[in-house]
Amino acid sequence: MSNSTLFVCQSCNDAASKRVKPSQGAQLLEQLNSLQSQDSPITIQPIDCLWMCSKACVVAISAAHQPTYLLIDLPPTESAEALLQFGKHYHDSEDGDVPWKQFPEMLKSSGIAKIPPVLPSGDKR
Repeated sequence: MSNSTLFVCQSCNDAASKRVKPSQGAQLLEQLNSLQSQDSPITIQPIDCLWMCSKACVVAISAAHQPTYLLIDLPPTESAEALLQFGKHYHDSEDGDVPWKQFPEMLKSSGIAKIPPVLPSGDKR
């Protein structure tokens, strides 16, 4: 198990909430930080922008030699607990592959991309 990082876009707001302050992304980040336990294996890292500006909220989770998951259109006030649960499944998996049945229901309706890891030369996983 390598260290896993949950990147959270702080500037995200959906199109209808462009002028909301704090941003929906910042609201999600605050909830994640307040719900995360001290012994969590996931590092939460705020990011200024993940370039999905009309989609709130946007996060990515990644670790060395594992796929990166990008999740978009997350409800800002309702998805923090599900993201932490998903992060635990991701961290606990041997290769970062989280089966669909382990995705928290809250996340299944968001946009999700699974991006393959960059592997060392010669590694054909």
